[in-house]
Amino acid sequence: MPDRQLQDRPVPGDERRWLELLDALDIDELTERFMTRVVRVPGYDPAPIPVSELRRTGRSSFRTLIDGLRAGGFDGPVAVSTEVGVSRARAGIPLEALMTAIRHDFNVLWEVLTRVASQDDAELVIRHTGIVLSTVDEYVSQVQQAYTAELARMRAEVSSVRQGYIAGLFQDLDPSEERLATIASALGIDPTATLLVAAAGGDDISALRVLVSDVERSGGEVFTHHLGDVLIAFTAATDGFGPAGPRTAGSSGAAGTRAQGSEQRIAEARVGLATAPGIAHLRRSALTARDLAEVLRPWEDGAMTWRRGWARLATRALGEAGSSVISDVDEALAGCGAAERERLVEAVRAYLHSGSIGASAAELFCHRNTVANRLRRFAELTGLDPTIPAEAARLVVGWA
Repeated sequence: MPDRQLQDRPVPGDERRWLELLDALDIDELTERFMTRVVRVPGYDPAPIPVSELRRTGRSSFRTLIDGLRAGGFDGPVAVSTEVGVSRARAGIPLEALMTAIRHDFNVLWEVLTRVASQDDAELVIRHTGIVLSTVDEYVSQVQQAYTAELARMRAEVSSVRQGYIAGLFQDLDPSEERLATIASALGIDPTATLLVAAAGGDDISALRVLVSDVERSGGEVFTHHLGDVLIAFTAATDGFGPAGPRTAGSSGAAGTRAQGSEQRIAEARVGLATAPGIAHLRRSALTARDLAEVLRPWEDGAMTWRRGWARLATRALGEAGSSVISDVDEALAGCGAAERERLVEAVRAYLHSGSIGASAAELFCHRNTVANRLRRFAELTGLDPTIPAEAARLVVGWA
C-alpha cells in the first residue's frame, strides 16, 4: 500500500501541469468573485475604504498568491501583505473583519482552481493542497503582523506628546531657539541635523504611509504630519544623503546601511523630496516638498526633487502670475509645417538636456551640422537662441 504522506506531496512530473493550472486562473475573475463576497463582510459593509482600492489590492493579493504557488511558497515578506495590513488598520477595519475577508481569498482561489482542473488532475491538486494552505497561511500571517504593528503605531501616535510638538513646528511661524531645542529634544534629533522631508498627496499618501511603516519596522524613525491634504514625513538624514538624493559615502555600520537603504526607498517613491538644514527650516522645506509633489505627473515614478522640478515650479508660479513663458515661441512655430516643427523642437530639447551639439547629434542619430542648422533655424523663426543661456532658460521653464 503506498505511503499516504507521499500521496499528499508533489511528485516528479507534476510541475508542468501544476503551472498550466495556475496559468489558467483569471485574476479578473478571482477579483470579481472576491468583491461580491467581501462587501458583505461586517466591517466592510459599507466599505470604509473606496471600492476601487478594495479591487486594486484584491488583484494584487491574488497575483501575489499565484506567484507564491508557482514558487512553492513565500521565502520572505511580500509587499501587498504590508499594504493590506497597514491600510486596513488605518481605515479602522476590525481585525476579525479583515481575517474574514482574507479567508475569502482562499475560498475563491480554491473554487476557481478546482474548476479549471479536470478529473485527471484530481490527485495532482490533492498533492498540492499543502502548498496552497501554507502559502495562504503565510500571507494571512504577514497581513496580520502588518496590521498589528500599524495599529500599535497609530495608538502611539495618538497618545504621544511628540505629535503636539510636531504640529507646533508647522503652526508656529517664528519659534524661538529655545522652543526649537525643546522640540528637537522631545523628538530625539539634533536641532542642526539635516532632515529628509517627503510629501505625498492624493493616491500617493497610502504608499508613503506603507513606506513609513516599513522603515520603522526596520529600525528607523520617521515623523509624520498632515499639511492640509498632503502628508509630510521627515527623518534625520545620514551623511550619505544630499539635496539631490543618496550618495555613495555615508554612515558606516549596520544602522547606517539600513538608514541609507530607507532613504533610497524614499527617493524612489512618488513624493516631493527636499532637505532641511536643521529643524528651524523644516516648515519651509515641507512646503517646498509639498509643491514638488504637486507637479508630479500621473505617469512619472521616483521622487520629485528640487533639481528635477524647479523649472515646473517656475512655470506654475509664472502661470499663477498671469505670465506666459513661451507663447511667442509657440506662435512663431505655428507657421512651420508639423514635420519641421517636430524636428526643430526635438533638436532644441536634446541640446537643452546636454548643452552639447555633439551629444545631441549622437542622441538624435544625425550629423553635428544637422543639429547646428536646426538650432539656427529655430532661432531665426522664434527670435530665441537656445545656445544663449539667458534665452535658453525660457525654454527650459516653458517646456518643463
